[in-house]
Amino acid sequence: MSARAVRTAVAVLVTLVVAGCGTGGDQAGGDRAGGGRVTGTVTVFAAASLTESFTRIGRDFEAAHPGSTVTLNFAGSSALANQINQGAPADVFASAAPTNMTTVTEAGNADGAPSVFARNQLVIAVPRGNPAGVSGLADLGRSGVKVALCANQVPCGAAARTALDAAGVALTPVTLEQDVKGALAKVKLGEVDAALVYRTDARAASADVTGVEFPESARAVNDYPIVALRDAPNPAGAGAFVAYVRSAPAQAVLAEAGFQTP
Repeated sequence: MSARAVRTAVAVLVTLVVAGCGTGGDQAGGDRAGGGRVTGTVTVFAAASLTESFTRIGRDFEAAHPGSTVTLNFAGSSALANQINQGAPADVFASAAPTNMTTVTEAGNADGAPSVFARNQLVIAVPRGNPAGVSGLADLGRSGVKVALCANQVPCGAAARTALDAAGVALTPVTLEQDVKGALAKVKLGEVDAALVYRTDARAASADVTGVEFPESARAVNDYPIVALRDAPNPAGAGAFVAYVRSAPAQAVLAEAGFQTP
């Protein structure tokens, strides 16, 4: 073979190698961005306040990744963190507060650093018509007003205590619920006059309740972090789902539900 032919053959080989590397890099980038090929079940443990939004986001993710199935487990963030640390199989954890996420990361169960994808604020949920005439936090301390709160270890409970302390309001709730949906249910059933819940939950239940805004809620805004888990059964799916939650389509779903951008 002539020297010229050898040089031509080497040039072609180098071009093919470079092109192959570029294609592989693009595919990997697509997987990270949520647009690559992801199949199988992706199990997501998410805060109860994400129920409506993540149900829709899960369906959208499945549509973007034919062959994938999103399984959602909703509960209080503290309970979910404990389940993960006790070995429950999950791919992704989305918490309603950094404190519960820290429980998971300090146990070594996160794959990488969590990222904040949304924020949420409290409102006072009252039955339609507001029969107790609740207009602010001070009214929750009135004699005879029955109030539901989340338990202190749950993010909505910790936020409620911060807001009440900021307003100088002392009250004894008639019930402490294990997640925000439990507190909201007490209002919907007429068992309490009011409950401190997230703005997004009151909006989702607007057929039954009214959300009363109050200024002290600005002192108790919750950051929502998300992370892929170290022992994820579907690590590719975990990474893709986390990336998708941070994408423009998913952020639009969250904004429509009333979440604030991080």
